[in-house]
Amino acid sequence: MTSPTASASSSETHRGKIRVVVAKPGLDGHDRGAKIIARALRDAGMEVIYTGLHQTPEQIVETVIQEDADAVGLSILSGAHMTLVPRIVELLGEQDVNDVVVTVGGTIPAEDIPELKELGVAEVFTPGASTQSIVDFIRDSVKTD
Repeated sequence: MTSPTASASSSETHRGKIRVVVAKPGLDGHDRGAKIIARALRDAGMEVIYTGLHQTPEQIVETVIQEDADAVGLSILSGAHMTLVPRIVELLGEQDVNDVVVTVGGTIPAEDIPELKELGVAEVFTPGASTQSIVDFIRDSVKTD
């Protein structure tokens, strides 16, 4: 651990607990997976802000900024990931929010993953990813110093 205030579980930054926004962009109405991830992150000691369903990219970015989030997890099952994710990344950049870890989860075709990562997505979690792997990735990716 690089920070003297980091907890033994590394779920804290210099400001306190890791703060993660879990968001459901677009018209996708299925949120069971997002709620499972939110609970796993919370159980791992992170502070989770769940936006609920049908959020616009603008609403998600505003929440990330207002909540001073360390990471944002976008849950997309609708197939609109190649439209929604680039817009969210673009809006974050326009607001100079370049230190937030962006992750995407859902039914994302393997051939789209490299392009998403090129856009600035840190990781893409597809069906079958363990909640522990998601917790570990966010913990390891958020700067703790």
